[in-house]
Amino acid sequence: MSNDPHHVARRGSGFGIAFVVTGPSGAGKTSVINRVMASLPDLVFSVSHTTRPKRSRETDGGDYFFVSEDEFSRLVDEGAFVEHAVYSGFRYGTSSAQLEERFERGCDVLINVEVAGARSLREVGLGERPIVYVFLAPSTLDRLAERLRTRGTESSEKIAERIAVAAAEMEELASFDYFVVNDELETAVAELRSIVIAERSRVV
Repeated sequence: MSNDPHHVARRGSGFGIAFVVTGPSGAGKTSVINRVMASLPDLVFSVSHTTRPKRSRETDGGDYFFVSEDEFSRLVDEGAFVEHAVYSGFRYGTSSAQLEERFERGCDVLINVEVAGARSLREVGLGERPIVYVFLAPSTLDRLAERLRTRGTESSEKIAERIAVAAAEMEELASFDYFVVNDELETAVAELRSIVIAERSRVV
């Protein structure tokens, strides 16, 4: 457990804050989240389920749980997800059992979802548990397009499609609690880290 008095005062079995981090594909959410988790105690990651193919550097159970359409549908029917959504033709879902396991350990949880997933979670909530919504993106769509091209995992047509989706997603900024600009990785990490610390210290 942390020695931070603000943190310890609020810790206990079952307590925890959900930090929902979302933004366009290619915004760098995973890199920022991993660095923030490494720098703060009692902050863990919720691994989502998805039907999209695994990329070369990803690990099953680490980045996502990669499942078939049939398996995903079975989990939906069983009520296994607190939210699930479709993005770019693939399905994504956040496991309710996994979240509760982490909260029961007294941890705060970072949830990396697509904008549609954040919208869905906002509708259903997590009971009385506090949820903080963070939108993370480069400052311009041109920067985002360049990152997607550099990643080299998608065709020009697919990148154009993602940029169009990102433009629409940016219109939902007003529904989020915070906006983190990820032009410089270390700056974005510092900003998200500050958000977590500030929310942990919130009195009301």
